[in-house]
Amino acid sequence: MSESRMLIDGKLVDGEAGTFANINPATEEVIGDVADASQADILRAIDAARRAFDDTDWSTNLELRKRCLQQLGDALEGEKEALREELIREAGAPRAITYGPQLDAPLSDALKYPIALMDEYPWETDLGDAFVALTGQLTTRKVWREPVGVVGAITPWNFPFEVSIHKLAQALATGNTVVLKPAPDTPFHATRLGRLIAESTDIPAGVVNVVTASDHLVGEELTLSPKVDMISFTGSTPVGVRIMEKGAATMKRLFLELGGKSATIVLEDADFGLACAIGIAPCMHAGQGCANPTRMLLPRSRYDEGVAILKAIYENVSPGDPQDPSTLCGPVISAKQRSRVLGYIQQGIDEGATCLVGGTEPTAGFDKGFWVRPTLFVDVDNSMTIAQEEIFGPVLAVIPFDDEDDAIRIANDSVYGLAGNVMSGSVEHSVAVARRLRAGFVGLNGTSPYGAEAPFGGYKASGVGRQNGTAGFDQYTEIKSVSYPATSVEP
Repeated sequence: MSESRMLIDGKLVDGEAGTFANINPATEEVIGDVADASQADILRAIDAARRAFDDTDWSTNLELRKRCLQQLGDALEGEKEALREELIREAGAPRAITYGPQLDAPLSDALKYPIALMDEYPWETDLGDAFVALTGQLTTRKVWREPVGVVGAITPWNFPFEVSIHKLAQALATGNTVVLKPAPDTPFHATRLGRLIAESTDIPAGVVNVVTASDHLVGEELTLSPKVDMISFTGSTPVGVRIMEKGAATMKRLFLELGGKSATIVLEDADFGLACAIGIAPCMHAGQGCANPTRMLLPRSRYDEGVAILKAIYENVSPGDPQDPSTLCGPVISAKQRSRVLGYIQQGIDEGATCLVGGTEPTAGFDKGFWVRPTLFVDVDNSMTIAQEEIFGPVLAVIPFDDEDDAIRIANDSVYGLAGNVMSGSVEHSVAVARRLRAGFVGLNGTSPYGAEAPFGGYKASGVGRQNGTAGFDQYTEIKSVSYPATSVEP
């Protein structure tokens, strides 16, 4: 059973605005109703998080935090299969992908890594004794790392559990309190987290609050409130820009993991069969991934060869029931998103790209749900809209390049800089090219640096800051430099 209630100040509660329906994007069926928060509800959650940070020992009690995160991990493991079914139904996530980045991968390390890092993290750094001319004293100097305070965590619908659990884990491990606001399209993973926190952990009341709302502007209270110290947001670049603008008035600390238009560079010395197989990535979860390599760059000398391989791949990938273990491409999340993707496809055709495969909604057997056929565009110029803007659908744009310098120029010719891939016959060659890419997350020869210990985030319009790794811990902390006379007893 899915949880319909929110978690505010340690209690599972209904929403003052009533409820709203959670829709299965594969069937358009209502899978359940969930609490719909009012402005007053989220203000209560913010107040609870503020009190929990200011009035409890959560921010300073390392052992309590470790124990509570372990309890949450154990509770999630106990409901893993129920959570899997829930993600398939509310996110349209193909079952196969839940055994990877949708569920099993983050469940394996999102909590375990921060728990281990808490014992190793440099909460205090000794700068040593020095004569400080400003005071004329021999002074002992230290640097302390302390939590930022109240974190507003705003999460998307495409990989909802993966993003939410990483945000919660690192924010809580570093001693912050949190108000979690999930996307209204995928609320049940978050309300489940709220229930498990309330019923299965010793996390004090108010340390974690989960607020679900159909109105996006309810979540904007997190950005506006002076009681919230930091916004941790994953989503689109336009919304990230709005958060920066609205948060400026209260000098919010920001972590923004935003959009991407990532490129795979296939060099002439690559194994083309292996290299072009990466072109299937935009079909995974219907292309609803910010780091998806939605541009593929092929050398002109082998362009026709690569296109033939990609055409064969795309002709053999069809959208399907996400419950089916063989499905790679499920539905997009909503009718609105379907219209958006189809609009980009038409724009690509209008601007002169060749739609070689797909380009429409599927027909037979798809009367219900939000579907788009995997779509392959070739003869794409990098200046075209489909090569520059994030589509968030199962669409690949194939672009020719003249030489290696041209490939790097094209890959970097984007407002985004989230991720990328380089395919080459040698590791040394791919490393040399990767060093020239303006992107934050680059896989070489079919690999990926994904994991809780690997910082994830982008350059340019792809965001500010990094999630995961010690860099993720750093962004959830403030830095305090302290000193005292060197002859004093250390405080």
